Amino acid sequence: MKIVNTNLAPAAIGPYSQGIIVNNLFYSSGQIPLTAEGNLVEGDVKEQTHQVFNNLKAVLAEAGASLETVVKATVFIKDMNDFPTINEIYGDYFGDHKPARSCVEVARLPKDVQVEIEVIALIK
Repeated sequence: MKIVNTNLAPAAIGPYSQGIIVNNLFYSSGQIPLTAEGNLVEGDVKEQTHQVFNNLKAVLAEAGASLETVVKATVFIKDMNDFPTINEIYGDYFGDHKPARSCVEVARLPKDVQVEIEVIALIK
C-alpha cells in the first residue's frame, strides 16, 4: 500500500490521505473545492465543481493515473437540483470515457461545500 500526496491539491483536513494505491488501483479521498493552498472556492456550484476536478486531476497524476483511467466515481451533492449543472461539467471532464458512477444528495458536506467527488482509478 502506498500513500499518495501532492502539493498540487489541498492537504487532507483530517486524519486521512489524499489517496491510497493498492496493487494497480488508486482510491482517492473525496475532493472538495479547496485550492491547493487550502482556500475554499466560494463561488457557485459550477466554480466549485471545476475546482474539485482540478484537485482530482492532481491526485490522479501523482498516483500515475488520470481521468481516463477512472473506473468508478462517487459524487456527493448538497442539492439534487444542482445535478444537471454538475453532470454537464462532469461530462466535459470525462468526455467519451464513462466510468461507473453513483450520485447522492447529502445533508451536509465538509466546510459546507456544494459538491464532493471521490474516484477509483487504474494505475497506468
